[in-house]
Amino acid sequence: MKKTCLVLLGLLWCAALPAKNFELKSPDGRIALAIDVGERIAYTVRGDGIPLLEECRLGLRLDRGGTAGPLHLVRHRSGSIDRTFRPAVAYKFSEIRDRCNTLRLDFRGGWSVEFRAYDDGVAYRFLSDTEGPVEVLGEEFALRLPDASTAVLQQPGSFRTGYEEAYEEVGTRSWGTAGRLAVLPALFDTKRGYKILVSESSLTDYPCLFLTGDGANGMRGVFPKMPLRTEETGDRSVRILEEAGCIAATTGERAFPWRYFVLADEDGDLVETTMTARLAEPCALGDTSWIEPGQVSWEFWNAASPYGPDVDFVAGFNTATYKYFIDFAARFGIPYIIMDEGWAEDTRDPYTPNPEVDLHELIRYGEERGVGVILWLTWLTVEKHFDLFERLSEWGVRGVKIDFMDRSDQWMVNYYERVAAEAARHRMVVAFHGAFKPAGLEYKYPNVLAYEGVRGMENMGGCTPANSLWLPFIRNAVGPMDYTPGAMISMQPEAYCGNRPNAASIGTRAYQMALFVLFETGLQMLADNPTLYYREEECTRFISQVPVTWDETRALRAEAGKHVVVAKRKGAKWYLGAIRAGDDPQDAEFEIPLDFLAGDRDYRMTSFEDGINAFRQAMDYRKKEQQVRRGDTIAVRMARNGGWTAVIE
Repeated sequence: MKKTCLVLLGLLWCAALPAKNFELKSPDGRIALAIDVGERIAYTVRGDGIPLLEECRLGLRLDRGGTAGPLHLVRHRSGSIDRTFRPAVAYKFSEIRDRCNTLRLDFRGGWSVEFRAYDDGVAYRFLSDTEGPVEVLGEEFALRLPDASTAVLQQPGSFRTGYEEAYEEVGTRSWGTAGRLAVLPALFDTKRGYKILVSESSLTDYPCLFLTGDGANGMRGVFPKMPLRTEETGDRSVRILEEAGCIAATTGERAFPWRYFVLADEDGDLVETTMTARLAEPCALGDTSWIEPGQVSWEFWNAASPYGPDVDFVAGFNTATYKYFIDFAARFGIPYIIMDEGWAEDTRDPYTPNPEVDLHELIRYGEERGVGVILWLTWLTVEKHFDLFERLSEWGVRGVKIDFMDRSDQWMVNYYERVAAEAARHRMVVAFHGAFKPAGLEYKYPNVLAYEGVRGMENMGGCTPANSLWLPFIRNAVGPMDYTPGAMISMQPEAYCGNRPNAASIGTRAYQMALFVLFETGLQMLADNPTLYYREEECTRFISQVPVTWDETRALRAEAGKHVVVAKRKGAKWYLGAIRAGDDPQDAEFEIPLDFLAGDRDYRMTSFEDGINAFRQAMDYRKKEQQVRRGDTIAVRMARNGGWTAVIE
């Protein structure tokens, strides 16, 4: 039997060694990280001198290593980083500044902890430098929160989750005794002037981190075990029959994922954060010029059901319908259509379309009109036919939408990366559906343009503005999000009755249009029926011109979970989007100064706002045009569950 040697990083008793204390401050000096190395590694985070996280602990347990005894610090190194980089796909900014102070603690046994202090947060990760494979038996991630703290969490019933649970705001003390799980990202309000967004980046060859309570107003990390044996339970799922005793089996020479904390004394800072990008691994692709983010016409939400005098065919998952979607996309300059579940004869066979679909003709037809085809597949079918990327690329398929992973153990995390790498080898873009949250892979492989991992419009009446108002501050703050907006049938919640093929959304028409500016993704859906988009052409003209990548992002007004007003620049144009949740029948009005505009000149602003009756009839909207200048202040008025959006050029 192999002798097992436990390395308890951060947990081992060390009576013989005196404690060592370190302080790391952000470049602007406002954020301070105090680190104590003694019997364990503990840290405290302060903002403007105020304790926000106190006596938190970190640790890593490996099955072998050079040290099985007390912590022995052999050296520490301080430094700084100040660089600017251009991400291949610019979700918030075309240039990102990565500026922080650093501290690395090296311990006997070939392992280290690296800390970073940014002006907007802190981060840490473990590093190991030992030969051969290791097993990670566990990791300690322990947070101690101020007594009055609250949290906004998605709470799955188990590790098996597609991260689509609704957000719930809870008191951390009461939640900590309930034995529940929460996924990342998670948002904490310390009630001390700062909110803290917790997530991870550079996630590779390691499971996702989940949270649970410690019974005493704290949070601790938990992880799914590494699966050893599974059995299929259908065309898109497996049952785990046996798990290992470890959470990961990996190499002994590596960097582990970053754990990060965005500290925001203004809620808008959460909307603008680029922490995931700054901590992600560098791009693994030499050439990214072929990667084309853009909008997508999608047939599944509206049940592939165009109708009207220009539809002289039986609509459904067939060649004529898909050509209709391609024609619609071409007319409005939309670069892709997705052919979702229904295009294949059997979901287990990625090579045989259903008899009603001439896939090769559709690819040719789309190419002729400048519209690429993206195909939906289950993850299990992709795993069983991993050569499909080469075959589909030869056919001219531009990308894949892979669905129903619903797991985030080490095997599945590695699956995402294998898919991203193989798809990139054949110049195909990827959208992950039924997925966990972004954690840096989209920067290492920028052909990964979207993740679901959100309660989006597929949830129909379960997708409410009250839940979606958290998204710019939590889920979309960490990476691209496949929410599938674009509904042209809009209802207030008490009137909601939408079902496919007459799918509908909760919130006003202007709210729905504003989502195209607010929500970040590399593949932005137009989820509704082309019939309705043709009927509502002035709305369609607007949303179809909204970019999916941006040069600059500014949060103008923001209160997490209640309202947000954002301005985004692409070249010389500014797009603005605002949404509001709540049942207050009184319209909300915000005064927005246009001090972000450049120069002493006139601009034309085209805006869409809630109509006078939108509080009841959610499809009521007004389009306006006016001249504006730098220094002007505009009034943004929104009904309940309403919105406002504009382009300034």
